Amino acid sequence: MTPVQYHYGKFPPVELDWKHLIPLIGPANAALARYDGTLNAVPNPNVLLSPLATQEAVLSSKIEGTVTTITEVLKFEAEGAVDEKSPEKAADIKEVLNYRKAMRHAVDALKDLPLCQRIIKNAHKILLEGVRGKNRAPGEYRRVPNWIGPEGCKVEEASFVPISADKLPEGMSVWEKFIHEKYLDHLVKLAILHAEFEALHPFLDGNGRMGRMFVPLFLFNTGILTRPTFYISEFFEKHRDEYYERLRAVSRDGAWTEWCMFFLKALATQAEINQQKAGAILKLYETQKQSFADMSRSQYAIHALDFLFRSPIFQSTAFTQKAKIPEPTAKRILRLLLKEKMLRTLRLPSGRRAGIYAFRALLNIAEGKEMF
Repeated sequence: MTPVQYHYGKFPPVELDWKHLIPLIGPANAALARYDGTLNAVPNPNVLLSPLATQEAVLSSKIEGTVTTITEVLKFEAEGAVDEKSPEKAADIKEVLNYRKAMRHAVDALKDLPLCQRIIKNAHKILLEGVRGKNRAPGEYRRVPNWIGPEGCKVEEASFVPISADKLPEGMSVWEKFIHEKYLDHLVKLAILHAEFEALHPFLDGNGRMGRMFVPLFLFNTGILTRPTFYISEFFEKHRDEYYERLRAVSRDGAWTEWCMFFLKALATQAEINQQKAGAILKLYETQKQSFADMSRSQYAIHALDFLFRSPIFQSTAFTQKAKIPEPTAKRILRLLLKEKMLRTLRLPSGRRAGIYAFRALLNIAEGKEMF
């Protein structure tokens, strides 16, 4: 099988078949607008939607072969460690945490900079900090050839060969320029930019994750979403084979229109899923506000609730120390939450070792299924 080669001189595409794209643009924009409306209804979304940000990091990393779950990541954060017999699991979790950290850094950078190569490079440096790709030039474009295929394969056995290293700087400059050029439609432009980034494959490692991270950054930067909280990786992970094939077909067959159609459907579908999850989280928060007040009969009920949304898996000591609640009251509320089965015990307290608990309802929404 001959490797697919990068499409030199064919970005951005000169022509697209708009009659196939226009029927998909409207539904995608409408779905994103509905989702954005839900985002704007969520008080303090950085807290309430934090499990969804972690889930995006988990799924984007999963596409690249990282194997962990949102529960494992949050439990790691709660206790600061995993089983010493599982260094591979610890490495997977750290990659997910880096993804989340890199995304936050990029969003902060947008306050002072346009969406540009500098932001992408800095985020990439954080993405690979202290993990398996730490020796693969974090934050720097590759200066050697690379190719995509089975691990250890020769270039002749690759499925795709990106742009050559000597032409990469120019390719990235053209890509960056296109971000800020006027275009007929923002969502189609985003589809083209994502495909081109993956085809350029500018880094030695982490290209897929950076390309998917670019999606919410672009949606936020262009004002399509008022917050950079969009989680595209769930769709791509579910349709992984088609995702990769559509990307290869851009270079192999010039199938830009077909790729854009796939991408627009991904945006529309995922926007609906994201809206349902965000709406379910908002509904849970609103119903639990009254439940917590009735159960605890405490002026600190809302502090307890906000803590659980911010840290849905936590150590008992963190709850008593960081929930902004007097310690005796915090301990009493924790006992009540356990009695009412709002929490699931992941680790019983033993001696000086604190117990670890999970806020069941929120985690089930984030996972998209009953996990607790």
